[in-house]
Amino acid sequence: MTNSLADLEDAACFLVVGSNVTETYPVVACRMRRALRRGARLLVVDPRRTELAAAADLHLRVVPGTDVALLNAMAHVIVEGGLHDRAFVGARTESFEDLARAVATWTPERAAQVTGVAAAEIRRAAEIYATTKPAAIIYSMGVTQQAGGTATVLALANLALLTGNVGQRGSGINPLRGQCNVQGCCDMGVLPDFLPGYRPVVDAGARGVFSRAWGVAVPGRPGLRATDLPSAIEAGAIRALYVMGENPLVTHADLGRLEDVLEKLDFLVVQDIFLTETAQRADVVLPAAALAEKDGTVTSTERRVQLVRRAVKPPGRSRSDLRIICDLAARLGSPLGPASPAKVMREIATLVPAYGGISYTRLAGEGLQWPCPEKDHPGTPVLHTDAFPRGRARFTAVRYVPPAEAPSPEFPFVLITGRNLYQYHSGSLTRRTGLNALAPLPYVEINPLAAARLGVVDGEPVRLTSLRGSVEAIARLSEAVRDGELFMPFHYGEAAANRLTGAALDSQAGTPAFKVSCVRVEKARCGRP
Repeated sequence: MTNSLADLEDAACFLVVGSNVTETYPVVACRMRRALRRGARLLVVDPRRTELAAAADLHLRVVPGTDVALLNAMAHVIVEGGLHDRAFVGARTESFEDLARAVATWTPERAAQVTGVAAAEIRRAAEIYATTKPAAIIYSMGVTQQAGGTATVLALANLALLTGNVGQRGSGINPLRGQCNVQGCCDMGVLPDFLPGYRPVVDAGARGVFSRAWGVAVPGRPGLRATDLPSAIEAGAIRALYVMGENPLVTHADLGRLEDVLEKLDFLVVQDIFLTETAQRADVVLPAAALAEKDGTVTSTERRVQLVRRAVKPPGRSRSDLRIICDLAARLGSPLGPASPAKVMREIATLVPAYGGISYTRLAGEGLQWPCPEKDHPGTPVLHTDAFPRGRARFTAVRYVPPAEAPSPEFPFVLITGRNLYQYHSGSLTRRTGLNALAPLPYVEINPLAAARLGVVDGEPVRLTSLRGSVEAIARLSEAVRDGELFMPFHYGEAAANRLTGAALDSQAGTPAFKVSCVRVEKARCGRP
């Protein structure tokens, strides 16, 4: 996030793209509601009519996978109408002319044919966003989990730069991270092509810094992405796999293929707090401590580093992730020495400039937001107030590419996957709590018109089939989805939606297109799933 969660209460306008905030980020939604009660405008881009979309000034109900076309058309309206912030663009950006040429052909009328959103609504949305300041962009996995996810993020950045909505409270580009400490993991180099602090692996100087600190030669070749693993296992390039705090046999795309390739491994280790679907297949399970059973830090979606204090003792033989890793390293002949969360934070501060001023003693209370480069630095609630890291921000001309799958007579429905309010991610936590009683069964939302054609009634089991596989779930008739589209949460291992999702990837990030898969629906022959 360029901004802070508290900033959202200062926004005069929200452009929310691909994010069902009220169900998946309810704490964030509370802050947004405060701004809306004070008169903030709300623009929502989402194929579904979510609770947030129902409250919007404009709900731009796009065809799934066509966000880039819509955002390019909004940029077209802003440029052609002279609604851009000329002072900001002139002083703090570059390549404006390239963007103007790229969006010149993306008239609202052209975008309407692609997105299904009326040209007048596209114009109105662009005008509201450009003229109501400060305006905050919010997006999450509805954007990034598409084949064109990176292009969509760049198109959103173009809008923020065009209107000068960067570097001030209540504005910016604000991705909402999918899980606790995802931001911190990325900051610490849990990415295939970056070292901690986002220093490229291919940078010899950066490798030298970490090689000297760690006492080993850091490889100069980027590692594999999670989506590269199945092919690498099939090719024999990977024979052992160590899975930590993840349940890929529910959350990864094309689950049928992943199940098959895991059987080809010589050795599978899973480190987790529960015996998840993935852990049940492991040769060795390392029982880990849960969040409230260990000390450490997390870095939240707003770049805020906060302390976690152990509230209870880990049960049985479970231990903290840090202790497990250190013990394993020692047994492998590469001891890391006595480690503690405070010691780890000292190393981070030494090697990652944005964390340079952060220490355990300074994190008491509300924590600190990076960049925090010096010991007396207060942290940075808003990024890019005076300058960008590269000097001037660069506009990027992004090309619209249609989704990898399109409806056909055999697979006429577009399936969108996501979360609901009462479950979380793979369900390994929430399905073991009282929350599960509020949403215990896998379901699929079907428009009543489509259900009538299929002869399906509310609460009846149906079978969904794609090129990858089949699952059964309870039909939930709802006008939240349009005729021809479906929505299914991916939390339920017994009816994993990701058995249906495909292997199409974002060309730059490698993220699967979880949000656009084509399926057919038919009545299930058996009982309730």
